[in-house]
Amino acid sequence: MRIVFMGTPEFAVPALDALIEAGHDILAAYSQPPRPGGRRGRALVPSPVQQRAEALGIAVRTPVSLKRADEQAAFAGLDADVAVVAAYGLILPRAILDAPRQGCLNIHGSLLPRWRGAAPIQRAIEAGDAETGVGIMQMEAGLDTGPVRLEGRTPIAGKTAGELTAELAALGARLMVTVVSDLAAYPPVAQIEHGVTYAAKIAKEELKLGFAKDAAAVERQVRAFHPPGAWFEANGERVRVLAADVVAATAEAGDVLDDQLTIVCGTGAIRPTLVQRAGRGVMTVDELLRGFSIPPGTRL
Repeated sequence: MRIVFMGTPEFAVPALDALIEAGHDILAAYSQPPRPGGRRGRALVPSPVQQRAEALGIAVRTPVSLKRADEQAAFAGLDADVAVVAAYGLILPRAILDAPRQGCLNIHGSLLPRWRGAAPIQRAIEAGDAETGVGIMQMEAGLDTGPVRLEGRTPIAGKTAGELTAELAALGARLMVTVVSDLAAYPPVAQIEHGVTYAAKIAKEELKLGFAKDAAAVERQVRAFHPPGAWFEANGERVRVLAADVVAATAEAGDVLDDQLTIVCGTGAIRPTLVQRAGRGVMTVDELLRGFSIPPGTRL
């Protein structure tokens, strides 16, 4: 198949690799423009997809928008059989959706119609869903409303967003290769009309741990937002919690109960097991407390 690949983050890279390994012809890779990054945030850093595509000798295009007529004409000029989209980050206008002979196929990290939108993996964990998955969706103008050609499922089972993202990226890559290699065998099936939910983009303020919630919800918040890591403030500094256990306790929400950094929640408590201070590596709670005092009785 003659394929235009459209993706930006690390989530999309396995699909690009899998399509090439399967023998398909990648005409070009579209990705978000390079963003400021590096140690001081000054250098422009290409996206993971751009870096991988350039390493493979694939032409890369990084338009700011696809709404301009010249960009749409350039896309159509590639004469693609299909476009494969994975977390690209730009809205595809109708002219782009209609340009490839077989349209545009998207790898979406949820069991549609649950968790349409920007952050389906994080929202599934945060909500306490038992399972999630990935679907190969035939794209249309609506927000993740298109019919699904093939779907894979996996239990969430205590996974972090980082772990689940890597798993679904690999699963989505395999499913996309399966579909692209025999489109007729996987006809699009319309999404059901009930059970629609939307996965809003993660706001920075959501990363602050809210101990007034029950402990199970706080622990899900820890997993849903790792990476980059949910945090609490102590000694005037943010401490990221990267893993935590739920334990029984009764006291005022936010109170530190003991020298294991057990933190009381609205119901129950969490006991962090992996934490990180700004500019430091990941460490255990014992390692943290050796040089960073958070004594019992502290209110977080």
